Amino acid sequence: MNDYLLSILLGIIEGLTEFLPVSSTAHLRIAEALLGVSLTSGYWKTYTVVIQLGAILSLPVYFAGRIRKFAATFPKGEGGERTWLTHPLSLTLVAFVVTAVPAFLLTKVIGEHLESLYVMGASLLVGGIVMWAVDARNAAAEQAGASAPASRIRTWHMEEMTLGQAVWIGACQVLSAVFPGTSRSMATIAGGQLAGMSRAAALEFSFFLSIPTMCAAAGYDLLKSLLGNGENPIGVSDIDAHGWIVLGIGFVVSFIVAYGSVAWFMAWVRKHGFVPFAIYRIVVGTAVLAWAAGLV
Repeated sequence: MNDYLLSILLGIIEGLTEFLPVSSTAHLRIAEALLGVSLTSGYWKTYTVVIQLGAILSLPVYFAGRIRKFAATFPKGEGGERTWLTHPLSLTLVAFVVTAVPAFLLTKVIGEHLESLYVMGASLLVGGIVMWAVDARNAAAEQAGASAPASRIRTWHMEEMTLGQAVWIGACQVLSAVFPGTSRSMATIAGGQLAGMSRAAALEFSFFLSIPTMCAAAGYDLLKSLLGNGENPIGVSDIDAHGWIVLGIGFVVSFIVAYGSVAWFMAWVRKHGFVPFAIYRIVVGTAVLAWAAGLV
């Protein structure tokens, strides 16, 4: 396949799947296998990081208004009841630290699992079942709304989150780092719902948390690759004009598609929930396991 067309296709896959609870890592690996392309070479490893950065950039652009509002009300919050530790921006940082430390310590384990179709398939399948069960558990409370007595949901807006919820969601996010295919957004969204958050609040916090998490992970991988460290490294000087154009195309396509998917996902979830994504995960996970076992 032409490199430019391949870059567009992979950029679309990354942009569509990075923030939906279906695992972009698994979908890129599936695309790699179906298209017969090796994304494990130095250049293509760099490419996957670059398109991920394109997707990440869509978040601060999309949430620019919310970020400005949070920054303007730091540390007391809009209602004046928050503190330096419980402001939404602080809670985002807390959850990031809770994830970052164990994820860094488990780097070797993560590397061993990255290429396993069995791990990805099982993670997609199990994650889909968990997401379905959690969303169904909270569905009645979502329909009843905040005015319903004795609701399972205690936190309807991100501004109302607690420190305990942030720590719990950060811990849930570690699962996505150790088991590719789990999906970072699935882990944080389901974790938030289990902790008493509404779909919308859990989703928004998942998006905010992904900004430092993904910037740190992608930035570290990109620096390691461009400086010539690690396996199959590639330095900046090794990328020719054609290579830079391919990188640029993937970055722009990923940004545009990710921005659109975030906007659509925010609107969809408020009305429909996460069950369709859970079903999709179960179907794809089952197919990947059957494929890995040589049954298809």
